[in-house]
Amino acid sequence: MTELRNVEVDLCRFRSRVLVASLVVLFAFALLIARLVFLQVVRHEDLNEQAESNRTAIVPIVPNRGLILDRNGVVLASNYSAYTLEITPSKIDNLDETITALGKVVDIQLRDKRRFKRLRDESKNFESLPIRTRLTDEEVARFAAQRFRFPGVDIKARLFRSYPLGELGSHVIGYMGRINPAEKEIIQDSDDEGNYRGTDYIGKLGVEQSFEQQLHGTTGVEQVETSAAGRAVRKLATNPATPGDTVMLSLDIRLQKLVEDMFGNRRGALVALDPKTGDVLAFVSKPTFDPNLFVDGIDTESWQALNESIDKPLLNRALRGTYPPGSTYKPFMAMAALQTGKRSPSFIVNDNASYTFGGHTFRSHGDIALGAVDMYRAIVKSSNVYFYSLANDLGVDTIHDFMKPLGFGQITGIDINGEVRGVLPSQEWKRNTYKKPEQKKWYLGETISLGIGQGYNTFTMLQLAQATAILANNGIKHKPRLVIGTQDPLTHTMHPLPAEPPVDLGYKAENLAIVHKALVGVTLEGTSARVFAGAGYLSAGKTGTAQAVTIGQKDKYNGAKLEEHQRDHAVYMAFAPADNPKIALAVIVENAGWGAGVAAPIARRVFDYVLLGQYPSEEDMAAVQKGLAGAPIGKPRLAADMAGLLVTGVGGAAPVPPAGLQAAAAAAKVAKAAKKATAIAEAVSKFVPPVTALDPNAD
Repeated sequence: MTELRNVEVDLCRFRSRVLVASLVVLFAFALLIARLVFLQVVRHEDLNEQAESNRTAIVPIVPNRGLILDRNGVVLASNYSAYTLEITPSKIDNLDETITALGKVVDIQLRDKRRFKRLRDESKNFESLPIRTRLTDEEVARFAAQRFRFPGVDIKARLFRSYPLGELGSHVIGYMGRINPAEKEIIQDSDDEGNYRGTDYIGKLGVEQSFEQQLHGTTGVEQVETSAAGRAVRKLATNPATPGDTVMLSLDIRLQKLVEDMFGNRRGALVALDPKTGDVLAFVSKPTFDPNLFVDGIDTESWQALNESIDKPLLNRALRGTYPPGSTYKPFMAMAALQTGKRSPSFIVNDNASYTFGGHTFRSHGDIALGAVDMYRAIVKSSNVYFYSLANDLGVDTIHDFMKPLGFGQITGIDINGEVRGVLPSQEWKRNTYKKPEQKKWYLGETISLGIGQGYNTFTMLQLAQATAILANNGIKHKPRLVIGTQDPLTHTMHPLPAEPPVDLGYKAENLAIVHKALVGVTLEGTSARVFAGAGYLSAGKTGTAQAVTIGQKDKYNGAKLEEHQRDHAVYMAFAPADNPKIALAVIVENAGWGAGVAAPIARRVFDYVLLGQYPSEEDMAAVQKGLAGAPIGKPRLAADMAGLLVTGVGGAAPVPPAGLQAAAAAAKVAKAAKKATAIAEAVSKFVPPVTALDPNAD
């Protein structure tokens, strides 16, 4: 029997299925349309940026760092470009095997591996780090031929800092070093974070550090189209980097070299200022170091040699070394006596070679009695007894209040970082410094040795030089400065940096005349007369001998029986010409003995150079270096003829940088920069008076 189908039911079922299928299809299309609207409308800008970023890459363009020049346009710091072999650790499975294999293609020394390990410890794993720097063209070619074997390893072009004069003036100029984590964190928290994209090195000391913002320049960007593999295909847009400003110093690097040469292998410092402006003419700290060692990361052996040396070559003694001023403090004590009315210039003290106070006997150098001395004779003959007595009459707080405006124990505010304060003692200072009640009390006997620049007194040579300049400038105080101007890299316009207005300390003219006369007497008939015999100008100065260790009350100083680092320091302060000073200085030679025999001869030759244009003869230079000089010996050479002693390059070409990317072009840039230096020097002379030979009879 055949079953008859219900057509109506089948038709209804079919229609239901079609309806359900249609709804499903419509819903699916609705989802697709909604997704399309979301992607094309709602997230259009975001996805467009992602697509663009996948197609393009933004590459930072590191700017050329600005040059550093001396006041005469001599190049002290410049740049060159070279190849580096770099590894990105995150892209390499076995780093040690890769480095070993690379060593068969490119010469990789143990020091390179140590430096790479240190950089890796300090950096993020995905950063590109140099394993070898300054590759030769041959090494570049060898690696390029086998590039396919080393994924994660590449050749890059980097700018390197160059210091053509090596160790000369290194504490002033500073050096460049890789940005460490602490510095990176500071940069990330600052407004300059974007400006340091792609930058791996930063100024560490001296002008390089203090004028980092001016020297660094503005980072540019380059937009490039990339392939799916991430390789650049073509350049889309470029916003070029702006080079850093050229920074010009007040320093005369030829004078700097003369002083550093005169120190020889001895330790010490010298600061020379223009008393009328505060401009620093020489800023010497010995021993020095070679800043080129730090350019691409210093190796462990070199760092240990510098850091662990007993001579502390990394210490900027002019800025951070503190010393008792010794007898160079006496002229300032005399000014304090005159200004406060505690002493008249005719007041007589009987110098019997010792001064007793509270049962303690304070002795004179050599135990030589000078007899009756007034203020003039006390300064000229350097009477300790006179100034022991004067310190007792003034008291510690009066001494402190007078010396503070002169800059003793104060931050001078010079325009490089790292200056230390030293100690200008007072009762308040002692209360705040010591913890035990018996140590907080100031005892009257502690005041006595302050009068001859000993006791708690410890100052920097920068402070002593500034105080000397104030005295030379009749009580007018200028803030010392090293940088006098900058030059725009695009317009080549010179921008002099404004100096702070001077401060008049209000010294009476008659008091200044008394002290000036005595300081001139020191060079004519006093402790430095032998050194300044026959000088073609009149100078004013004061010798000093500063104790490095305390000698017992009953003991007599004998340098031959002491260790070299325990012997007295030789100190000298001076200015010249005496009637119209053009230069004021302070110099210390550590553990060298008497100021008259060791420090004063250096000052004499500085004055001869600046005022007369004279350079020591070879035999005279040798005598100064050995501490055996008095007045100059031999025929002095002309300073103008000795400019070539600097480098192949005062006004000439700097050393050729290592072979590598654009090495020849970089050398040409250096030569061009040297040529430009002459034009810069002419431009800057409009706002900086050059240091030249002066007529001793002028003014």
